[in-house]
Amino acid sequence: MGVGIRHQRGLTLIELVSAVAIVGILAGLALPMARVQIRRQKEVELRRALREMRTAIDRHKDAADRGLLQVKLGTEGYPPALETLVKGVQLGGAPDRRVRFLRKIPVDPMTGYPEWGMRSVQDSPDAGSWGGQNVFDVYSRSTATALDGTRYSDW
Repeated sequence: MGVGIRHQRGLTLIELVSAVAIVGILAGLALPMARVQIRRQKEVELRRALREMRTAIDRHKDAADRGLLQVKLGTEGYPPALETLVKGVQLGGAPDRRVRFLRKIPVDPMTGYPEWGMRSVQDSPDAGSWGGQNVFDVYSRSTATALDGTRYSDW
């Protein structure tokens, strides 16, 4: 009969090499974007954790200013430690009732630990160490730089 038509099966070497090269280039482009996305998500988590703790500190201060909490001299109504916000504080008029301001101390997503830098009212705004009198503010202990160029510890 006649000459049969030859059907090509599979890929040639050039097609295979070019397909692998294209996949490699796409993967190389996707990896940095994934890293940035992960870092951006950690930054969102850090902002949320800081807001949560600062709100709890402010609620404690507000309750102390309204006379609902017994306040130790020298604390200016701020909590003596972050753990106080979790353990709770005795209400002034009800010795058997305690009010809690945080469920737990959040984990710093930049360091991976539930340890935060703290400042008291008596500390200077740029103090690198906590005076221990009260907790007026919290910040990340991370020394890394954020995507916007600021340091996480300055947030």
